[in-house]
Amino acid sequence: MALLRGLGVLLLGSLLLAAQGLRASPAASEYQVKAVFLFNFSQFVEWPPTAFAGPKAPFVIGVLGRDPFGTTLDEAVRGETANGRPLVVRRFPHLEDVDNCQILFIDRSQGARLEEIAAGLGHRGTLTVTDFEGAARHGAMIGLINESSRIRLRIDVAAARAAGLVISSKLLRPAQIVDETAGGG
Repeated sequence: MALLRGLGVLLLGSLLLAAQGLRASPAASEYQVKAVFLFNFSQFVEWPPTAFAGPKAPFVIGVLGRDPFGTTLDEAVRGETANGRPLVVRRFPHLEDVDNCQILFIDRSQGARLEEIAAGLGHRGTLTVTDFEGAARHGAMIGLINESSRIRLRIDVAAARAAGLVISSKLLRPAQIVDETAGGG
């Protein structure tokens, strides 16, 4: 737990200061780093009030498909809040199971269905995140791409805006901005 909190502080600082990407420390696995990114997205993205089931509803980080995180994601958000809402992790085996979710990590096992997933979510204020190359061309808003042991962000700002989300410039600075309408990604 202390390792994840320390890693979170280290990653947050690196995220804000390093425009060249983030290198995972030898003690942190790729999915520990990605779990901390998902937590940090809850701090650097604004959701419309309609994205929540109610004023006291929790902030939900969901995982669609196979769960590559194990308990790492749960540990990263344990006891944390986003805009005064408790953070919780939910796993969704199928798109039909996704209900009220603010961040949805879409596992590679669902890659062939990414366009269908994006269409199924519509514009309900869900930040879609995945970690496979070319995902922005198929509807993902944020790609966590592993390049030479660095996690790089690829963000489709237009897709996020269409879902009613506002991404902080602090998150955009170290990212590669892609435009799915222009075939980026």
